[in-house]
Amino acid sequence: MPIGRVTEITATSPRGIEAALREGLRRASRTLRGITAAEVTGIRVAVEQGRIREYRVTLKITFIP
Repeated sequence: MPIGRVTEITATSPRGIEAALREGLRRASRTLRGITAAEVTGIRVAVEQGRIREYRVTLKITFIP
């Protein structure tokens, strides 16, 4: 029975939440093999002069090394 590991990452995008999610998974898959799941644990935005400048998502990535 394989043992899964979990790592937490934060990803950003100026285009939206979904774009930040995709960027986070794309980046994680460059160094982590066997990704099986991702859980969104937080969503934030960076605001500048009353406008959203950047979307940020925090993910817990489950993978089997």
